[in-house]
Amino acid sequence: MSTTQVTTIAPKVQVEPLENAPKKRIGIMGGTFNPPHLGHLIMAKQVQEQLDLDKVLFMPDNLPPHVDKKSAIAPEYRLKMVELSIANEEKFQLEDLEIKRGGISYTYDTVKELKELYPHTDFYFIIGGDMVDYLPKWYKIDELVHMIQFVSVERKGYEKKSDYPLIWVDVPRIDISSSMIRDKIAQQKSIKYLVTTEVEKYIKQEGLYHDTNS
Repeated sequence: MSTTQVTTIAPKVQVEPLENAPKKRIGIMGGTFNPPHLGHLIMAKQVQEQLDLDKVLFMPDNLPPHVDKKSAIAPEYRLKMVELSIANEEKFQLEDLEIKRGGISYTYDTVKELKELYPHTDFYFIIGGDMVDYLPKWYKIDELVHMIQFVSVERKGYEKKSDYPLIWVDVPRIDISSSMIRDKIAQQKSIKYLVTTEVEKYIKQEGLYHDTNS
């Protein structure tokens, strides 16, 4: 006796084309992070929430391109401190692209690479109000402003104006700097509540910043 096999055809799944999908919104928090402090975290979190960013990449530079170059400790220490700082925040992510690339960390070169790593993404580069006046000196700034959106947070003593398109975000004014923390450590003063507990322990463990030249 013959049997008839019935083939069931599954309904087609409608897949939305990538170009119609909403773009990811990723912030970039660059800097030497020598060391990273609570001011960095507050700034990043406020921008992330107010602009509804999917995540913020914390990206330590290798060699800053500014004329007033900063003397930073070895990259592995700075990477580890950033990793420790952001470990409990799911919207924050460590990005070591500039350290791996080596040389001078030009934002233009970095953004080109990021666009390849994260296609279909809008990038928001976060800077402090004190950095706005430096923008005309940035490498290929006229091209860069068409590749990313700059976001500036208010900084006491600096005006909210620029010839470049900026999004201004109001954040609590936290007067903490990496140089202040280095000075306090060199003077054997407490840095409690200026950095995360994990970073404070790591600095002590590794004996970092014994003097102001570190």
